[in-house]
Amino acid sequence: MKKNISVAVLGSTGYVGLELINIMSHHPNVDIKFLGSDTNFNKNVKVFDRRISNYKLPYLDKFNNLDFNSIDIVFLALPHKVSQAFINENKSALSNLKIVDLSADFRLDNADIYKKNYNVEHACPDLLTKFVYGLSEINHDKIKKSNYISIPGCYPTSILLPLIPLFKSNLVETNNIIIDSKSGFSGAGKKFDKSILLNNENYNFYNYNTNDHRHICEIHQELSKFNDNEINFSFNPHILPIFRGMMSTIYCDLKTNISSKTILDNLKKYYQNSFFVNILDNDKADFNIVQNTNNCYIRLFKHLDSSKIIIVSLIDNLIKGASGQAVQCMNIMYDLPENTGLKKINNSD
Repeated sequence: MKKNISVAVLGSTGYVGLELINIMSHHPNVDIKFLGSDTNFNKNVKVFDRRISNYKLPYLDKFNNLDFNSIDIVFLALPHKVSQAFINENKSALSNLKIVDLSADFRLDNADIYKKNYNVEHACPDLLTKFVYGLSEINHDKIKKSNYISIPGCYPTSILLPLIPLFKSNLVETNNIIIDSKSGFSGAGKKFDKSILLNNENYNFYNYNTNDHRHICEIHQELSKFNDNEINFSFNPHILPIFRGMMSTIYCDLKTNISSKTILDNLKKYYQNSFFVNILDNDKADFNIVQNTNNCYIRLFKHLDSSKIIIVSLIDNLIKGASGQAVQCMNIMYDLPENTGLKKINNSD
């Protein structure tokens, strides 16, 4: 167990980067040594997030000023393409460090599939299979043994946590699945034009990229690792006029002679020792219980057709769907309790 982990965060002023800094500022084992930004050089990061105003932090600096010898682990809160470019340009310097990448660049195992979905040749395809997919509750042992972690997308996190245990136990049909997901607008990143929501369309709510979202291949890839049957699903994501929060409603066909109680018992058993995944009985499932936490709440509902089940999964897209899961992975890598620094997150947005 390492008591003082020297950390660098690159991409410090985006939603995910700021959330990372907020969490790690009060992590008892973390010493933030470097905050990198591609645009806001020599600025105090506190001007971008009032939650961290009480912590002593380094000023924002250019990526190329990072002293690799001064850190143990680097968090890349960068857009796809930018993250892989940084790693490719600094392979030698990074070789003895731990890397937690929050972009999409190392989530997919296949460079051709990456190119098809992100319209760019991968800069370092040789590293794709070296990165462990950082779905903490599912890949705990692999994360613990690895130095390279790729944090899942927010939609996949909310979808895979309830589905993977059911796929592993062969309790639901793997085809004809309908996934209906809703996210706060922070999921689209800071470049998303918030004025559309905050001015003319303050209460707008709309779907986008139906069955054409980049996360589809990521979801399919991970589900296929736990069940050999053909997998087929429809995915319809939506943007809500709220800042944070994500809800995925999943409609599945049950296997023959499988009841909703069997599904509930399976999920409860699978996550009985989890710090963060909670299976609800009759509690209300809404954004209030997950916002500003690293929790995932899952609730089941009976379908009018008894051969089907409805699963509702809730997370905070910025925390369990990104920064919180990244810190959880770091804790696993350093043999710390998974909830270190994540028990209570400063939530004064």
